[in-house]
Amino acid sequence: MEDKIIVYSTYYNPIEANIVKARLEDSDIPCFLTDENVATINPLYNQAIGGVKLNVFERDVERINVLLAEHEFEVEPELTDDVDANKVLCENCGSDNVSYGQATKKRFSWWVTVLSIFFIVYPFKANKCYHCYNCGHEFK
Repeated sequence: MEDKIIVYSTYYNPIEANIVKARLEDSDIPCFLTDENVATINPLYNQAIGGVKLNVFERDVERINVLLAEHEFEVEPELTDDVDANKVLCENCGSDNVSYGQATKKRFSWWVTVLSIFFIVYPFKANKCYHCYNCGHEFK
């Protein structure tokens, strides 16, 4: 059988990638990370490079799936309950795929627009709200 190296998974957090790598190495599964240095030195490039990639041999994928499935539920239950209690749901569709950030529809208030036109500068204060990624609804 040919020893083909594949990208098993990608991580946007280099620490998480190193934890998974350490689990695999402790189980005698050879693996290595790529793009870890770029993601660590300049996190702004992380999304552009596609995150930190965990590379493994294709023959080890089944063992890795079993190993990581065993360790998947080691999160403390108290932490999980707190996360679920603080989740914001979309008012329109009820989805939990919601985040808080800069508004896309009514981004600037009228007074910011007037001042920025008067002083010939980019608007300096943007409105923030919750945005649903499923239906596109924005709410406070």
